[in-house]
Amino acid sequence: MGTLGKAIYSVGFWIRETGQALDRLGCRLQGNYYFQEQLSRHRTLMNVFDKAPAVDRDAFVAPSASIIGDVQVGRSSSIWYGCVLRGDVNSISIGSGTNIQDNSLVHVAKSNLSGKVLPTIIGSNVTVGHSAVLHGCTVEDEAFVGMGATLLDGVYVEKHGMVAAGALVRQNTRIPCGEVWGGNPAKFLRKLTEEEIAFISQSALNYSNLAQVHAAENAKSFDEIEFEKVLRKKFARRDEEYDSMLGVVRETPPELILPDNVLPDKVPKTA
Repeated sequence: MGTLGKAIYSVGFWIRETGQALDRLGCRLQGNYYFQEQLSRHRTLMNVFDKAPAVDRDAFVAPSASIIGDVQVGRSSSIWYGCVLRGDVNSISIGSGTNIQDNSLVHVAKSNLSGKVLPTIIGSNVTVGHSAVLHGCTVEDEAFVGMGATLLDGVYVEKHGMVAAGALVRQNTRIPCGEVWGGNPAKFLRKLTEEEIAFISQSALNYSNLAQVHAAENAKSFDEIEFEKVLRKKFARRDEEYDSMLGVVRETPPELILPDNVLPDKVPKTA
C-alpha cells in the first residue's frame, strides 16, 4: 500500500471510529430508553444467479426465514420463523393460504436413484407442521403434513391426505385422498373423519389470520413497541369483575386488542 493509500485508509478508519463513538454517546444519553440494533447479514430473500424468489405482497415471510432461488409463494401464505426454502437446482411452488411452520425445510431434487428431476409443489390451504422436511415432492390442496414429518423424492400427497407427525414417507409413495399415513416407513393407518377434513381447512385459515398479526407486529417501529409496553403495564392488573362491582368501565386501548379472527372461540361479552 502506497503513501496515498495509507492516508485514505487512515481517514476512513478515523471516520468509522468517530461514528462508533457518536453512537455510543447517543446510547448513553438515551438512558433507560437505550436501544442498540446489531447489524445482521441474514437475507430473507436471496437470488441464486438469475433465479429470484417471487413472493406475493399479501404473503407473510418471517424475518428469520430464508427463501432462496426459484421459489414462488402465493397470496396469504405464510413462511414462519427459521424456515428454509431453497430452490437452487429446481423450483418450489407454494399456492395461496398455505402455511409452512417454524424450522421446516423445503428443497428440490436435481438427480436421484430414479434419475428424475423433481421440483417441489405445494398447493393451496396446506398446513406443513413445525420442523417438517419436504424434498422433491408434491402436496395437493388442503392436505396436512404433521410436525417433524419427512417426505422424500417423488412423494405425492393427494387432496385431504394427512401425513402424521414424525412419519417418514419413502420415495415415490402416493398418499390417497382422505387417508392418514404414519410411522417409519409410513403406512396407511386409517381414513380421515369429516371433522378432521374440516379441521385441515380451518387450520390453514387460522394460520393465515395469525400471519397478519405477526406481519403487523414485525412492521412496528421501536417507538410503537415501547408505547405498547407502557400500555400493557398499565392494564396488566385490571380486574374486570371487581370493576363491574364498582360500576367502573375501563376502555381497553385498541392497540392491545387482538383481532377476533385470531381467536375464533372468542365470544363477546353481553352488557
